[in-house]
Amino acid sequence: MSRDLRQYARQTTVRLIAGGLILLILVGDGLIYLIYGPGAAISGLICIGIGLIPPILVICVLALLDWVTRRARSE
Repeated sequence: MSRDLRQYARQTTVRLIAGGLILLILVGDGLIYLIYGPGAAISGLICIGIGLIPPILVICVLALLDWVTRRARSE
């Protein structure tokens, strides 16, 4: 039985990032809500969303470059 270690690493990375985001949103924004109230919690969610735009753009560009290089190699 063969193991695909790249797939395992990719899956682990995705799970770690998802877990970190869940912790950031639930725990971080939950504490903001408990301490400062719902208005501040909404502001916190907006700030988290705006802060995630640059990493998402970088990931999209890298995925596009990966797709282009894979397609170029196959031709």
